[in-house]
Amino acid sequence: MTAPHSFVSQRLRAVGTALLLWSALFASSQAATATEVLVITDSAHPVQVAAGARVIELDLPARIEAELAAGLPTDPARASVIVQQRLREGGQDLQRRIGRAYQDVADAWGLGIAKVPAVVVDRRYVVYGESDVARATARIETYRRTQP
Repeated sequence: MTAPHSFVSQRLRAVGTALLLWSALFASSQAATATEVLVITDSAHPVQVAAGARVIELDLPARIEAELAAGLPTDPARASVIVQQRLREGGQDLQRRIGRAYQDVADAWGLGIAKVPAVVVDRRYVVYGESDVARATARIETYRRTQP
Protein backbone atom coordinates (compact mmCIF):
# COMPACT_ATOMS: atom_id res chain seq x y z
CA MET A 1 0.00 0.00 0.00
CA THR A 2 1.28 3.47 -0.89
CA ALA A 3 1.35 6.26 1.60
CA PRO A 4 -1.21 9.08 1.03
CA HIS A 5 1.51 11.66 0.44
CA SER A 6 3.07 9.42 -2.25
CA PHE A 7 -0.28 9.26 -4.10
CA VAL A 8 -0.72 13.04 -3.95
CA SER A 9 2.86 13.53 -5.09
CA GLN A 10 2.30 11.25 -8.10
CA ARG A 11 -0.91 13.11 -9.03
CA LEU A 12 0.79 16.50 -8.76
CA ARG A 13 3.65 15.25 -10.91
CA ALA A 14 1.20 13.99 -13.54
CA VAL A 15 -0.70 17.30 -13.55
CA GLY A 16 2.59 19.21 -13.75
CA THR A 17 3.74 17.09 -16.69
CA ALA A 18 0.44 17.64 -18.48
CA LEU A 19 0.67 21.40 -17.96
CA LEU A 20 4.26 21.42 -19.17
CA LEU A 21 3.34 19.51 -22.34
CA TRP A 22 0.33 21.76 -22.96
CA SER A 23 2.40 24.92 -22.57
CA ALA A 24 5.11 23.56 -24.89
CA LEU A 25 2.48 22.67 -27.50
CA PHE A 26 0.90 26.12 -27.19
CA ALA A 27 4.27 27.85 -27.51
CA SER A 28 5.23 25.85 -30.60
CA SER A 29 1.89 26.55 -32.29
CA GLN A 30 2.34 30.27 -31.54
CA ALA A 31 5.86 30.21 -32.99
CA ALA A 32 4.63 28.52 -36.16
CA THR A 33 2.02 31.18 -36.85
CA ALA A 34 3.67 34.28 -35.41
CA THR A 35 5.57 35.47 -38.47
CA GLU A 36 6.94 38.87 -39.30
CA VAL A 37 6.41 39.89 -42.91
CA LEU A 38 8.47 42.73 -44.35
CA VAL A 39 7.85 44.07 -47.83
CA ILE A 40 10.75 46.02 -49.24
CA THR A 41 9.99 48.04 -52.35
CA ASP A 42 10.04 51.52 -53.86
CA SER A 43 7.60 53.74 -55.72
CA ALA A 44 8.61 52.21 -59.06
CA HIS A 45 7.64 48.69 -57.90
CA PRO A 46 4.08 48.69 -56.52
CA VAL A 47 3.03 45.67 -54.49
CA GLN A 48 -0.22 44.07 -53.34
CA VAL A 49 0.27 44.14 -49.59
CA ALA A 50 -1.21 41.51 -47.29
CA ALA A 51 -2.71 42.52 -43.95
CA GLY A 52 -0.16 42.73 -41.17
CA ALA A 53 2.85 43.22 -43.42
CA ARG A 54 5.29 46.02 -42.72
CA VAL A 55 6.11 47.95 -45.90
CA ILE A 56 9.52 49.53 -46.33
CA GLU A 57 9.76 52.01 -49.18
CA LEU A 58 13.42 52.54 -49.96
CA ASP A 59 12.83 55.82 -51.78
CA LEU A 60 10.60 57.32 -49.08
CA PRO A 61 13.40 59.40 -47.49
CA ALA A 62 14.15 60.98 -50.88
CA ARG A 63 10.46 61.67 -51.48
CA ILE A 64 10.13 63.36 -48.07
CA GLU A 65 13.23 65.45 -48.79
CA ALA A 66 11.75 66.42 -52.17
CA GLU A 67 8.57 67.58 -50.38
CA LEU A 68 10.66 69.74 -48.07
CA ALA A 69 12.71 71.14 -50.97
CA ALA A 70 9.82 71.82 -53.35
CA GLY A 71 9.79 75.37 -54.67
CA LEU A 72 12.77 76.59 -52.67
CA PRO A 73 14.51 79.77 -53.79
CA THR A 74 18.08 79.62 -55.08
CA ASP A 75 19.33 81.81 -52.23
CA PRO A 76 20.68 79.32 -49.62
CA ALA A 77 19.83 81.56 -46.65
CA ARG A 78 16.20 82.00 -47.71
CA ALA A 79 15.91 78.32 -48.61
CA SER A 80 17.21 77.34 -45.16
CA VAL A 81 14.64 79.53 -43.44
CA ILE A 82 11.81 78.01 -45.49
CA VAL A 83 12.95 74.42 -44.82
CA GLN A 84 13.20 75.13 -41.09
CA GLN A 85 9.69 76.59 -41.19
CA ARG A 86 8.39 73.50 -43.01
CA LEU A 87 10.03 71.24 -40.44
CA ARG A 88 8.46 73.21 -37.58
CA GLU A 89 5.03 73.14 -39.25
CA GLY A 90 5.33 69.39 -39.80
CA GLY A 91 6.06 68.99 -36.10
CA GLN A 92 6.65 65.67 -34.43
CA ASP A 93 4.63 63.79 -37.04
CA LEU A 94 7.03 64.85 -39.78
CA GLN A 95 10.04 64.10 -37.58
CA ARG A 96 8.68 60.61 -36.85
CA ARG A 97 7.98 60.07 -40.54
CA ILE A 98 11.54 61.05 -41.47
CA GLY A 99 13.07 58.96 -38.69
CA ARG A 100 10.97 55.92 -39.56
CA ALA A 101 11.77 56.24 -43.28
CA TYR A 102 15.53 56.23 -42.62
CA GLN A 103 15.23 53.43 -40.03
CA ASP A 104 13.34 51.34 -42.58
CA VAL A 105 16.12 51.84 -45.14
CA ALA A 106 18.69 50.82 -42.52
CA ASP A 107 16.63 47.72 -41.65
CA ALA A 108 16.44 46.67 -45.31
CA TRP A 109 20.14 47.30 -45.75
CA GLY A 110 20.87 45.24 -42.63
CA LEU A 111 18.93 42.34 -44.12
CA GLY A 112 21.09 42.48 -47.24
CA ILE A 113 18.20 43.01 -49.65
CA ALA A 114 19.56 42.82 -53.20
CA LYS A 115 16.60 43.99 -55.27
CA VAL A 116 12.96 45.04 -55.04
CA PRO A 117 10.30 44.06 -54.51
CA ALA A 118 11.37 41.69 -51.78
CA VAL A 119 9.14 39.85 -49.32
CA VAL A 120 10.95 38.78 -46.17
CA VAL A 121 9.44 36.42 -43.58
CA ASP A 122 10.88 36.19 -40.09
CA ARG A 123 14.03 38.00 -41.28
CA ARG A 124 15.15 34.63 -42.63
CA TYR A 125 13.32 33.82 -45.86
CA VAL A 126 13.07 36.09 -48.89
CA VAL A 127 11.29 36.04 -52.24
CA TYR A 128 12.46 38.57 -54.82
CA GLY A 129 10.47 40.00 -57.69
CA GLU A 130 6.98 38.97 -56.53
CA SER A 131 4.59 41.92 -56.29
CA ASP A 132 1.80 39.87 -54.69
CA VAL A 133 2.77 39.56 -51.02
CA ALA A 134 0.23 36.79 -50.31
CA ARG A 135 1.67 34.69 -53.14
CA ALA A 136 5.23 35.30 -51.93
CA THR A 137 4.42 34.34 -48.34
CA ALA A 138 2.62 31.22 -49.60
CA ARG A 139 5.78 30.22 -51.48
CA ILE A 140 7.82 30.72 -48.32
CA GLU A 141 5.35 28.68 -46.23
CA THR A 142 5.45 25.86 -48.80
CA TYR A 143 9.25 25.87 -48.62
CA ARG A 144 9.23 25.89 -44.82
CA ARG A 145 6.88 22.89 -44.68
CA THR A 146 9.19 20.85 -46.94
CA GLN A 147 12.33 21.61 -44.92
CA PRO A 148 13.17 19.65 -41.78
